[in-house]
Amino acid sequence: MKTPQPSSPLSHWPAALVWFVGWAVLFALDGRVDLANQALVLVATAAVTALWLPGWGSALAAVAAVAGFNWAFVPPRYSFSVDLKQHALMLVTMLVVVWTVAALVTRQRHLAMLADLQAQREARLRTWADTLRDVPDPRAHAGALQSMLTEASGAPAALLIPDRPGTAADDPAALLVGARDASQRAGLALCLREGRALGPGSGRFEQQTDVYLPLRARGHGLGAVVLPGLGRSAVGDTLVPHLQALCDQMGEALHRWHGEQESQRLHDEARDQATRNALLAAIAHDHRTPLATILGAASSLIEQDGRLGDPQRRRLAQSIADEATRLARLTNNTLQLARLDAPGMQLRCDWESAEELVGAALERARRRDVQQRLVASVEAGLPLLWCDATLLSQLLDNLVDNALKYSPADAPVTISACRTDKGLMLTVRDRGLGVPSAWHERIFEPFWRGDRPAEATQPGAGVGLAVCRAIARVHGAVLRVRARNQGGSAFECLLPIHPQPEPPT
Repeated sequence: MKTPQPSSPLSHWPAALVWFVGWAVLFALDGRVDLANQALVLVATAAVTALWLPGWGSALAAVAAVAGFNWAFVPPRYSFSVDLKQHALMLVTMLVVVWTVAALVTRQRHLAMLADLQAQREARLRTWADTLRDVPDPRAHAGALQSMLTEASGAPAALLIPDRPGTAADDPAALLVGARDASQRAGLALCLREGRALGPGSGRFEQQTDVYLPLRARGHGLGAVVLPGLGRSAVGDTLVPHLQALCDQMGEALHRWHGEQESQRLHDEARDQATRNALLAAIAHDHRTPLATILGAASSLIEQDGRLGDPQRRRLAQSIADEATRLARLTNNTLQLARLDAPGMQLRCDWESAEELVGAALERARRRDVQQRLVASVEAGLPLLWCDATLLSQLLDNLVDNALKYSPADAPVTISACRTDKGLMLTVRDRGLGVPSAWHERIFEPFWRGDRPAEATQPGAGVGLAVCRAIARVHGAVLRVRARNQGGSAFECLLPIHPQPEPPT
């Protein structure tokens, strides 16, 4: 196929104007200059008009100009006969010169227009590459590729992009931009499957009028494009490679995106597997001690019942109750962590009083804290919280238990609620060892525990604070730890304040 000659955006009216002016000058110079100088004016006029006329138009204009010059100015005038041989030679030379100049001008104009066309294509490729460089999902730009191909080729393009590599073309999840008939969809499926172009110029199915191009990457087809009727026109040797380059850029972007998706999937699987392994290890380790204590105490009550006094029975029963409570809390935290991370988790929210939540947490903790170290402070007139009371109570219980566990036996622990300019703050403060600044984020990771002796000797699976962070997150809250000036830590949960409900009438 030959490269098409782009049509000039200029009108032919300037050529007609130059033609009229040139002939006016010829008639004005008639009788004042010799015939050879008049011929030069005609040659210049024909050369200038070639700037606007196509090649065949310039050739015809040259013939008409020489014939008109012969008729109007070469003796004998007003006839096509020539008296002198030098006049005949002059006319032939004029025709050859005008044709040559017109051909050169037309050729240069054609090359300039091809250079402009090539520059436009290169700019289109650069812009398309910049667009696809960092997009999260290239399929979202399928419509832009369709518009670009349609603009570049003049044919209404349609695209087929499967959801995943190797997916069948008729998969409902496949992306189809621009509905085509059944024949063209079959061609798209074949082009996708083989990863090769089809139609005129491809060496395959040359009799087709539609051109099919694959979205290629690493030799594999990740999509396909159809350009209906493009084979019926002289598309040139450079248009189809340009269109294929645009398609290949999309194919490379799809290849990168699929690779990132697969890498993320493998990462998630590895993370889930690590979480499951850590969960099983934590359950195996941290359930063993309370179960052994419960089993030992229960066995003693059964086997030595007659030799045990009432204080010993009460002590063993209390041990069973304490260890069962710890086991239940550990199990509840572990299950809650898995539930909060599950997609589609629904909260059971209602309007709750911060004072009641803090009071209930204080009452539950004092039943476990024999030293009665926990005190509460609640600001008056706090707004209601739109929250899941069960989850928020679990958050407070975990923070309080954590503070009591890592604080000295005579150090107080404070639970408070107050309003700030950003929301409602629930805070649990202790006077324990504190949390190093490097651990302020790590302590909220599941199954992570500090390596200091105080942390290593305390029972636990490292899920309590992770559950607290998950509970805060699903409520749109922020949970952080802050070091206190005189030692210890303050765990702060900043909850959003929603528009308050209307008071009952």
